[in-house]
Amino acid sequence: MLDINLMDFDPAVPSFMVMLITSLVAFFLSSVIAITYQYTTAGVHRNAHFVQALALISVVAAMILQAIGESVAIGLGIIGALSIIRFRTSLNDPRNITFMFASLGIGIACGVKGFGIAITGTLVFCLAAIVMRFSPLHGDQDMIGIAKIRMSVEAKVQLAIEQILRADCNAYEIVKCRITYVKVPPKEEVQHTAEITTQPAIPPPVIREKQLEYVYHIRLRELKSIAHIETRLLDIADVKEVKIDFQKEAPRL
Repeated sequence: MLDINLMDFDPAVPSFMVMLITSLVAFFLSSVIAITYQYTTAGVHRNAHFVQALALISVVAAMILQAIGESVAIGLGIIGALSIIRFRTSLNDPRNITFMFASLGIGIACGVKGFGIAITGTLVFCLAAIVMRFSPLHGDQDMIGIAKIRMSVEAKVQLAIEQILRADCNAYEIVKCRITYVKVPPKEEVQHTAEITTQPAIPPPVIREKQLEYVYHIRLRELKSIAHIETRLLDIADVKEVKIDFQKEAPRL
């Protein structure tokens, strides 16, 4: 299967030089994809092993395509062999899947000696990724969170709340509206006694107040407006409590 003659090229039996150049070109171009991913991905949850996989998977794809060559039988055999392997890794981010497919595409193009296609595709893909990184669609400053707002049952302030959310958020939606019962501390009564009694103090009764709670999913424009939006919501009459929790991922109730 291995032809050491470096001057001849046979698509059915590629020479050693052709296989070496193909693997090196695939690795170089996929490394450019990996570097672009590292540069254009914001956040601290980047997996180093995933970045390495982006650079290496094209070499594997090119090697498989070179092994198949023009043989249908070998192609069917490789499909059967690869079907035994169970890939358990899941990519939840569609952007990560796109980069993985780009690296695979480079390996496939290099494996069939389509170096011009591989180079052109790599340049266009990386340029598009960099442009998206600095475009408003990147959304690295968007914070997604939950806003829980409690008020008295008789209050009718939903319109005022949504006006504030509309001004400070890119998007918002109400996901829950419910009635809750909140413990209210009793008022302390000061008693002046001349004698010290030995009787144990009677605990005050627990008072529960009926309140209305709105739960919103909100996408904040800027991190600096978190305190601002909370202050504005608390300034609304009849609003008793505001709890806001922001995170980068989609929140769960």
